[in-house]
Order: sequence, then structure tokens, then C-alpha cells
Amino acid sequence: MDAVLDVLLDIFTQPSIIVALIALVGLAVQQKSFSDVLKGTIRTMVGFLVLSAGAGVVVGSLDPFGEMFQYAFNVQGVVPNNEAIVAQVLIDYGSAAALIFFFGMIINIVLAATTRFKYVYLSGHVSFYIAAMFAVILGVAGFSQWQVILWGSIAQGIYMVVSPALVQPFMRRVTGGDTVALGHTGGAGIAFGGLIAWLTRGKGNSKSTEEMNFPKGLSFLRDTTVIVALSMAVIYIIVGLFAGPTYIEGELSGGTNFIVFLIMQAATFSGGVFIILAGVRVILAEIVPAFKGVSERLVKNSKPALDVPIIFTFAPNAVLIGFLVSFAGGIVGMLGMVALGTTIVIPGVVAHFMTGAAAGVIGNAAGGRRGAVIASFVNGLAITILPLLLLPVLGDIGLSNATFSDADYGVFGLILGGLSEAGGQIAIIVGIVVSVVALYVITFATRGRKAKKAADAEKESVA
Repeated sequence: MDAVLDVLLDIFTQPSIIVALIALVGLAVQQKSFSDVLKGTIRTMVGFLVLSAGAGVVVGSLDPFGEMFQYAFNVQGVVPNNEAIVAQVLIDYGSAAALIFFFGMIINIVLAATTRFKYVYLSGHVSFYIAAMFAVILGVAGFSQWQVILWGSIAQGIYMVVSPALVQPFMRRVTGGDTVALGHTGGAGIAFGGLIAWLTRGKGNSKSTEEMNFPKGLSFLRDTTVIVALSMAVIYIIVGLFAGPTYIEGELSGGTNFIVFLIMQAATFSGGVFIILAGVRVILAEIVPAFKGVSERLVKNSKPALDVPIIFTFAPNAVLIGFLVSFAGGIVGMLGMVALGTTIVIPGVVAHFMTGAAAGVIGNAAGGRRGAVIASFVNGLAITILPLLLLPVLGDIGLSNATFSDADYGVFGLILGGLSEAGGQIAIIVGIVVSVVALYVITFATRGRKAKKAADAEKESVA
């Protein structure tokens, strides 16, 4: 049993394999030729591997930046890092987390097929992380192993349709359609940032981040790769000067001159973003047509919920703005914690890049340049404050020096933890059941309104 579970976990925690299987099924049910099925499946998998490779390059270049920042400004505290906290969770909750993840995907498909929430969550790695969090919270609440798996799987399935739904109104603005959704554990913070950007958009239309006008002599700044590299070089060098050449050359660069090292890290970051954008273009070109087969035959009108880089191509300038402003929001939140004397949550550079960039793109679609700044700053505050509030509901895991980083962990974790504090296991069970019922109530109410509108339209046409 454990061997089978390990194999399934190895398969379904790989986003490239998940989307490749979806592409395979989608193309097959459309009765495409063997050649088209094979080509679409392989290109989808390779596209995701390219995207993942780009993300790995970006993360690798950001790691020394995070270390420099902590050393330069002498900051110690809890670091929001999903990989670090999940590694600790798996020691005690590994089997439960794996089973919640697996059965949660099945419930996701059932809910997508039977409710109006037509989202199939394909970001396998982050959905596994949130399954791990559900396992911890339910375990701390005193549930037995089988109860943790049962209620955790249902909670996971609910999460996998609700999180994309929160962001979808803004995704429609970004993509100009309704064929793809966002599936990432930063969804709540990104959606909240987009909402604030829309509410504060003002009477006039703020220009898009992609409409920046540069003098003729600075036309090279229109190139996303160039502007990202130059901007990050300035930021790396400023932080590097605070950290000092002795620290950088002794601890990070392996003796390479610190300025050369920092410039190379900035260029590597820009190269990683370039790779991500290339991978996204391949995925969108393959997965959307392939998913049409799933949507039409298996889960009618369903939408693939994909990882955050999927929207980076729609506003590359907003990606950089979102990252920098989100990180600034994280610093503001951290300074507030220092002033209040609470546990300090150190801004997680990777989390601010992924979710901050996405918030920038969403905010730009909702309110232009001003919206990009506002949305990403709100996201930065959210992913700094929410991890602090989440710590008490994680039991002994919350006493470690790492925690979950993105907004969805805070929002959905606090809901479950709050129910536990309010009424124990009964309150959690009631809350999960009520959530399932609410999905179907919303579905039936929406269908009723659509049917009434159709009937009224028919009457008008007859008259």
C-alpha cells in the first residue's frame, strides 16, 4: 500500500505529468490523430518543464538575495517557506497529507462536474502543500487518522474550486476570456489586492504598466529582459553594499568579486523570467485546446486552474513592479511587527516574487499602473501578516522557524483553526458540511436565475 501511495504521490505532485495526462485525455476524447495526441502531450509536458526550470533559475538567484537581506539588516525571525515547513509536517503527517491530496483531487473533479465552480486545480505541488496544512490543523484538533483524511479531503476539494473562483473575475480582465483560471495558494491575497485596486481605481483611467513611454535613446528599456536585468542589478548592488563585500565573497560568491557576483545574479534572475515566459507560451498554446476535450466530454465547461506564471506574459512590466512593491509591503509589515514586539515574519523573497508578480498583473488589469502598485502592496502585507496569525493553529509545528507563506494558507487555515477554537471537532465538521451545501445552493440559485432570464428573453422575442 505504501509503495503504491509513493508512486501515486510521485506522479501527482508533478505538475508537468498532471497537465500532460490532462492534455492526453483531452486530445483523445476529441478523437485527434495519434500524431496530434502524442505531439500535444509531449509539448505540454515540456512546456511545464521549461516553466519549472525558469522558476528554479529565479529561485536560485533569489536565495543569496534573501541571505544578504537578513545579514545586512540583522533580521531574525520566522521565514515563510513552504518547502521548509512541509518537510517538517511530513515527519508526523506524511501519509495523511498524501491521502488528503489524492482524494481531494477526486472531490475537486466531482465538485467541478456537479456545481457551477468549474475549476480543475492542476498545480499539484502547491495543492499538496495545502493538504499538508489541513492534515496538521485537523491533527492538532484531535481527529483520528481516518477522520483527518476524510474531512481533510473534503476541505481540500472545496479549496480547489473556491480559490480559483476568487481570482476568476480578475483573470477574465487579464486574459480577455474565460478559458483558463489561476490555481495557486496565493489566490486569496491576489484577489484581495485586485479588489482593492478596482475599488480605488478613481474616475480617470490609469495607464497600463505596458504603456510606458521611453525617450528614443532609452528605447532599449522596452525590452522586458533588459529592464528586469537592470532593475534587479540596482537592487542587488544596493543590498549587497549594506551586506558588505567581505560577507558576500566569504559566504555567497565563493571568492568571486561581489559586484561581478551581484550583476550575474541579476542577469540570472532576468534569464529565469525569460525562460518562464517561453514555457508559458508553449503551455497556453497546447493545454487550452487540449482541455476543450475534458471540458466538453468529462467535466462540462470546466477550466484548468494553472500556476501563477501562466499570467506573466500578459503584463511583463507589471511582473517586476508587483514583485518589488510586494516585497516593500513585506518590509513594512515586518517593521510593524518589530514595533509591536510580536514574532517577526521575514519577507520571503520567492513568495513575494510569485504572488506579488501575479498581484501586479491582476492589479494592472483592474486599475492600471496605480492598481498594479496597490494590489501588490496589499498582497505583500497579506503574506506577511497572515503567516503570523496562522502560527498558533499549527500546534508544535507553529513553534518552528518556518511557516506557510502564501495568503491561502492563512485564510483557509485560520478558518479551520478558528472553527476548532470555537467549537472543536464538531464545529469543523459542521463548517465543512455547510461549505459543501453552500456550493450547491449557489449553483442551484444561479441556474434558477439563468433559466428565468432565458424565459424572459424568449417572452420578449415572441412579443
